[in-house]
Amino acid sequence: MTAAGTARERGDTESPPTPPTPRPPAVDGPPLRIEDLVVELPGPHGTRVRVVDGVSFDVPRATTVGLIGESGSGKTMTAQAILGLPPEGATLTGRLLWQGEDLIAAGPARRRAVRGREIAMIFQDPLAALNPTQRIGRQVGEIPRRDRLPRTEVRRRVVELLDRAGVPEPERRMRAYPHELSGGLRQRAMIAMALAGRPALLLADEPTTALDVTVQSRILRLLADIQAADGLAMLLVSHDLRVVSHVARRVVVMYAGRVCEHGPARDVLRRPAHPYTAALVRSVPAVRTRTALADPLPGAPATPANRPAGCAFHPRCPLVRARCRDEVPEVREVASGRWSACHAAEEVLGS
Repeated sequence: MTAAGTARERGDTESPPTPPTPRPPAVDGPPLRIEDLVVELPGPHGTRVRVVDGVSFDVPRATTVGLIGESGSGKTMTAQAILGLPPEGATLTGRLLWQGEDLIAAGPARRRAVRGREIAMIFQDPLAALNPTQRIGRQVGEIPRRDRLPRTEVRRRVVELLDRAGVPEPERRMRAYPHELSGGLRQRAMIAMALAGRPALLLADEPTTALDVTVQSRILRLLADIQAADGLAMLLVSHDLRVVSHVARRVVVMYAGRVCEHGPARDVLRRPAHPYTAALVRSVPAVRTRTALADPLPGAPATPANRPAGCAFHPRCPLVRARCRDEVPEVREVASGRWSACHAAEEVLGS
């Protein structure tokens, strides 16, 4: 998706103000429940490629869920599907239950009403996501303007949002263009935009990828503070296990478009129940031991376009056996609150 396309979807172009849409009442259970989500994209010679294949998991209220995996595993595509911004030509099946309402079955008008107000997203590249021709204040104030607030109230709200996102001198920064801000300030401006509609779910797609380590830490602390203060549900998309281990309470691990493991973050990262998760953990250098080296994953990651038969991870798996090459393992509960899609999950968990 191009930056211009994202801007149009987000409403950065001029449009008449519309009153806010009443939100549906909260329901019991997790605000977001994904059931057997499938996202298909056009492939070569008229084929269809399943880039997300039967994904199911919950994002509980007031909880941060980490969605992790290597590049190409389907993490971002899953987040885009939740937001209602899949790539052109994509088809979605399954159910995306938001407060009990299936967003896949909902009409375009309802999905637009949800986007930005009930579910908001922080993109991984704010320079590409922000409109380069508009000042920061105008972009942060898009939703307040659509709520028909007076101009002085919109300005007050923009300053308040930028200040809450940790932007210094917000009254001055709101007059700046995106290219005039540092990477960290642009990301904070994106956070302010995401908070403008007072969402109940925040999708953060690699929010610290392009930032240096010290700025990463500040952004993650800011997100954690906002999540705790507002009781938000948050889905943090990342390939960095160290980031996820510090922020997330639960973890969902994806590989080649499928979920291979999920459960409490502390348990999953300390005692994996899938060989892929175990390999990911070993690939992260030990921060506290200066001499420790990473143990990189062998081979190249499978992608949805070249997914092998059976378990997609079997060409790289040290525990591969005959059935792994032919039989796709189902996600099953292998311990209390622990779910794994591995024929040898109990063996991995026990080791």
